[in-house]
Amino acid sequence: MAGCKPQRGGARLKRIKKAAVLGAGVMGAAIAGHLANVGIPTLLLDIVPRDLTEEEKAKGLTLGDRVVRNRLAQKGKERLFKEKPSPLYTKEAADLIQVGNLEDDFDSLKDVDWIIEVVVENLKIKQDLFARIESVWKPGTVVSSNTSGISINKMVEGRSEAFRKHFLGTHFFNPPRYMKLLEIIPNELTDVNILREMKAFAEEVLGKGVVICKDTPNFIANRIGTYGLQVTLKAMEELGLGPDEVDDVTGRAMGRPKSATFRTLDLVGLDTFVHVADNVRENVTNPEEQEAFQVSPLLVKMVENKWLGEKTGQGFYKRVKTEKGKEILVLDPATLDYRPRKKLKARSLEQAKRGKTQAEKLRALVYANDPAGKLAWIITKKALLYTAEHLEEIADDIVSVDRAMRWGFNWDLGPFELWDAIGVEKSVARMREEGETIPPLVEKLLASGATSFYQTEEGRVQSFNIGGKFGDVDESEKVISLSRLKEQGKKIAGNKGASLIDIGDDIACLEFHSPKQAIGADIISMIRKAVKEVSANYRGLVISAEAPNFCVGANLMLMLMEAQDYNWPEIDLMVRQFQDAMGSLRYLDRPVVAAPYGMTLGGGVEVCMPCDRIQAAAETYMGLVEVGVGLIPGGGGNKEMLLRWTEGIDPGDRVALQPLVNHVFETIAQAKVSTSGPDAQKYKYLRPYDGITINRDHLLYEAKQVALGLYKAGYKAPKPRKIPVVGETGYNVLRLGAYGFLKSGYITEHDYKIAGKLAYVLAGGAVPEGTLVSEQYLLDLEREAFLSLIGEPKTQARMQYMLAKGKPLRN
Repeated sequence: MAGCKPQRGGARLKRIKKAAVLGAGVMGAAIAGHLANVGIPTLLLDIVPRDLTEEEKAKGLTLGDRVVRNRLAQKGKERLFKEKPSPLYTKEAADLIQVGNLEDDFDSLKDVDWIIEVVVENLKIKQDLFARIESVWKPGTVVSSNTSGISINKMVEGRSEAFRKHFLGTHFFNPPRYMKLLEIIPNELTDVNILREMKAFAEEVLGKGVVICKDTPNFIANRIGTYGLQVTLKAMEELGLGPDEVDDVTGRAMGRPKSATFRTLDLVGLDTFVHVADNVRENVTNPEEQEAFQVSPLLVKMVENKWLGEKTGQGFYKRVKTEKGKEILVLDPATLDYRPRKKLKARSLEQAKRGKTQAEKLRALVYANDPAGKLAWIITKKALLYTAEHLEEIADDIVSVDRAMRWGFNWDLGPFELWDAIGVEKSVARMREEGETIPPLVEKLLASGATSFYQTEEGRVQSFNIGGKFGDVDESEKVISLSRLKEQGKKIAGNKGASLIDIGDDIACLEFHSPKQAIGADIISMIRKAVKEVSANYRGLVISAEAPNFCVGANLMLMLMEAQDYNWPEIDLMVRQFQDAMGSLRYLDRPVVAAPYGMTLGGGVEVCMPCDRIQAAAETYMGLVEVGVGLIPGGGGNKEMLLRWTEGIDPGDRVALQPLVNHVFETIAQAKVSTSGPDAQKYKYLRPYDGITINRDHLLYEAKQVALGLYKAGYKAPKPRKIPVVGETGYNVLRLGAYGFLKSGYITEHDYKIAGKLAYVLAGGAVPEGTLVSEQYLLDLEREAFLSLIGEPKTQARMQYMLAKGKPLRN
């Protein structure tokens, strides 16, 4: 199929204030859910049921009743509350979804700004639906299809030129809330302004990473990803390996998700995969490519047996109950029986684990002459050659392909980035020795004298293009790369745990890069240095990182070692220094903005809370979780939560004060973690005036703008304030509540001890109810309780268990 060039014209995208999703299946409902997440009222429609359910019959309903006619859409909406992980930022977001059906509510489509079709993958059904949509279509409304591979041009054959100018493919990846990739596919007449503005809207409002695709079978990510899975299946058979052994190689060792190949297939559904592979095979003309997408007999048999993966309870893996409890078995491809899992033993896998960078891990694997190395080389070689050979057919540039695979399949490196990592010259030389035909694009690269598809020129990243030259990689000004800034010499100071970087406009960024961003002496030292440097030379400070998570808390191993050595003065010093560092952030004479994302736990939350503002990513999971290791927050978390919940409260209003303190107690004692940035607001980890960034790539930019705005508005550091506490009376109330949980068997004796220490701190100790105390007074109580608990053998057992198992111990 030929690619499409959007038409130039005068059409403009009006602001999208309301949307409609047609089709309330798993994907349609989830798209509606994400639109609601970002504040867009959405109409969710599905077909009218032909039959009554038994429940409807029992209620005396008829096919004419509205509740029956809207049943499928309503079920789609209700499913959003049950799915895990949740498609919604908060349950309240679903209030923006209005359900209806494709008969009674079809005329309502004239009142929306964007119509998204998400019905069954059948060309005729889609064509008929778009003909109906045009009959009510209001000029200027964008219409799109969420197809995963049907031709965008064929869908709108026979539609008017005006309609086609506003039509394109918008292929969301599942689940839409969490998967970054959105493939946008123009048809031959799509207006260039509509295309450009929809791309900007998707990036800035929906938080997506957008790749513009050509109208070819399965577009970019599914085309390459499906080919890669086909190659892997064949390599497994050729090398006589099992699915579990293949997954040992094709997961994190190769820079891909932990679910690797066959666990991913089970999650996607084998029938879905077969449909995607068949779609490519039926729509390409090259016999070799048709053969490459021919589904293996093994998969055909599994689909016939209804072994479709997670949705049917078995696929390549199967969960069973044994005497030892639950066990996961794996399919033996030769016998079609399930057997216990086994690890692939290969020296190259061990070497890959020791690699410091993904490039080192990959080189250790693909050039090794053991089973893991042979598998890694075969699937890497085949995928790279296929991608380069078909690049011009499926994409306009290598960057689009790399982004599609990183954002759509969660690869650490896209195909051309991966090729650079293993060495283009070395890998091509081996491919030639093995009789492979090298694609023209790669020959052009090597003939030009270059040895990689990407290079950096005067601080700008450039990529090799189809025309045979290097050009600047197109990137939004809203994407700030700390690693690139450090390469450009913008690092102000740094140590093993953190760096201070000039991010422009006289704003500095404190970046955490210790293992798991855990807070230790190095980070505390850099906080002190950052405070001095920013006060003297900068307008403001942003705190963030580029790792998978913002910060998972304090260095637990270090704390445990000191406790086991009875080194209480050292622990006391560490906690004091952390508390002092947080105080220096709160009272710095320049604005401080925290930009958290991902897991932001324990000490990570304590870093954020003293800051003047928090600009959090939508996918931020915040929580003071110290009770999980037998402790309470020690870096000011208790004090900061009291500050937030008691702000504006009359100290003499004891009736109002106690419920607020109760709420803080429950939040910390139950280690409540937000499920999103918006969800963090209900715990007051985020305040009403803190910001949320939907697109993670724009987080640093938006945090920087907040810091600049505060500075330009004449920023003044806050002054310490007294905090009203509930005192002994409130302490008894909190203890009594915890005692009830103990007697009911919900908590252990040690849980009760931890709760007592927490209650004492939050109540302000042995003082009268309504007393105003200083921040330092509460910090001292907090530190004393922390030191007391870390000396407890059961707390140390919890810490040890968390470090070893990664989950809390109840003792």
